Amino acid sequence: MAFSSVEGLLTAARTRPVWEAVLEDDCNDRGVDRQRSFAQMSALWAAMAPPVTEYDPAARSHSGLIGGAGALLEGEGSGLCPPFLRQVMAAALKTGECNACMKRIVAAPTAGSSGVLPAVLLPLQARDGLKDEQMVEALYVAAGFGQVIATRASISGAEGGCQAEVGSASAMAAAALVHLMGGTGEQMAAACALALSNTLGLVCDPVAGLVEVPCVTRNVMGAMNALSCAELALSGVGSAIPCDEVIDAMRSVGEALPASLRETGGGGLAATPTGRRIAEGM
Repeated sequence: MAFSSVEGLLTAARTRPVWEAVLEDDCNDRGVDRQRSFAQMSALWAAMAPPVTEYDPAARSHSGLIGGAGALLEGEGSGLCPPFLRQVMAAALKTGECNACMKRIVAAPTAGSSGVLPAVLLPLQARDGLKDEQMVEALYVAAGFGQVIATRASISGAEGGCQAEVGSASAMAAAALVHLMGGTGEQMAAACALALSNTLGLVCDPVAGLVEVPCVTRNVMGAMNALSCAELALSGVGSAIPCDEVIDAMRSVGEALPASLRETGGGGLAATPTGRRIAEGM
């Protein structure tokens, strides 16, 4: 039975790691054994790397709006951010560009938010020498929290705005990071809640109706938000509002957003004079 609350997820994980509880739930829900479930999640992890490791800076989306940005974040930079953070930002851009160029990505939880999880996980694995098995465990954690968000609220920009896409991805990534750093289930829930709280009301306003502007750079924001919220939770900063209630609030906010701010390309940046000119020129 799929988890419908973070409280239920943490209860199921009372005597075992959160990722184990999610794996068992997947096995029961889909009627597969543990080995097959882990192999399928491992395949998803393996598929997250190529958009970053095989990035082509010369590739451009059909619209010409997206391409080459990921390469600009490589190297030393301006000195504002350390190399690790620049790697996170670059990975988010590269994956988002890969999606815009119609290449293979992992929708986590959606194509438009596909850059967030790999952006925080791949650089962390490289920095800390983590094993692939550990990263797969982290994906189970992300999936468990994402499942609750999808059940109680939404992961669709058309239904709940970008808070449901990049916001959800950021919350999932924050929980996964806490797991990798040895945090508790309660800290994972806090990180998830904080990440969602920070993105409440985020609108979905794709210019020309394409998952390109501002979608790709919002993945960078989602990744950085996940890092900061995981750090907060690991340091003992909690969420005053329980995670399930934050998710419910996200649903309510999404329902209150006008249709123009839910992936229709009719509001926000898409409705600016320049946004309209770009759309007319397509």
